Amino acid sequence: MALPALQSLDQALAAAVTSVSPSVVHVARGHGGGTGIAWTSELVISASFHTPDRTTVGIATGDGNLEQRDAEVIGRDAGTDIAVLKIAGGGLTPATFRELDTLGVGNLALAVGRPGKTARASLRAIGVLGPEVETPHGGKLDRYLESDRQIPRGFAGGPLIDPDGKVIGMNTRTLLRGADIAVPTVTIRRVVDELIKHGGIRKGYLGVGAYPAGRDDGALIASLDDGGPGAAAGLIVGDIVLEIAGDRITGPDTLRAALASRPGEEVEIALLRGGAKLTIKATLGSRV
Repeated sequence: MALPALQSLDQALAAAVTSVSPSVVHVARGHGGGTGIAWTSELVISASFHTPDRTTVGIATGDGNLEQRDAEVIGRDAGTDIAVLKIAGGGLTPATFRELDTLGVGNLALAVGRPGKTARASLRAIGVLGPEVETPHGGKLDRYLESDRQIPRGFAGGPLIDPDGKVIGMNTRTLLRGADIAVPTVTIRRVVDELIKHGGIRKGYLGVGAYPAGRDDGALIASLDDGGPGAAAGLIVGDIVLEIAGDRITGPDTLRAALASRPGEEVEIALLRGGAKLTIKATLGSRV
């Protein structure tokens, strides 16, 4: 006979899946099926890597079948593996999302997917909770969230939920090689807002071409776009950029990273010109 505590946990986990299931949709992906999460009554989020520009989404009808709707990607971000799809006809049941504030390593979670007609669940634990991390495709995860084992095939784009059925992240299999992680709610909110407004993630730019400075620090300015933010701020060819808004610049890669996260911002640029250090201000450009 099961212990009362185990029975209570068993019932709670089943109730959590039942709670989120109406918000978990099937996303057609070539030869297989994947998963998406209802964000609003007409928008779904799913895994960008797997989702074609135009597809169909299957919405649970309550009788074990799926109502098929046409769907179109209105924005995607490879850096966080998030795609936003607009669903013809609307009427979706938005999921309830929560932040990671009270979660800890070892807490129980469930990955939920709908690779076929029915919702499926996979029990797991929070394996790693870490700070902000940059991804290989130029994105940023505001928190690093990894469960303790590989998510099943077809679950990418689906939710990782807590025992109350609230979504704490979107599962992804391709964002970081060898790691099955969940994009946390805080990142989803930020990225989806950008995708809805701009169709992509805006990145800051200075309008310069740069090379390694041939020293421990800095990026050497080799070219300037006519009328670009760098030229307007007074940068000249031959300047060596040492810092952007206090971030140390060690070469072209760190220069691009420092600029990308600050679209439209006014920043201080510390540089070396003719052997002398000086600081100038520049208002960065913004582009998708």
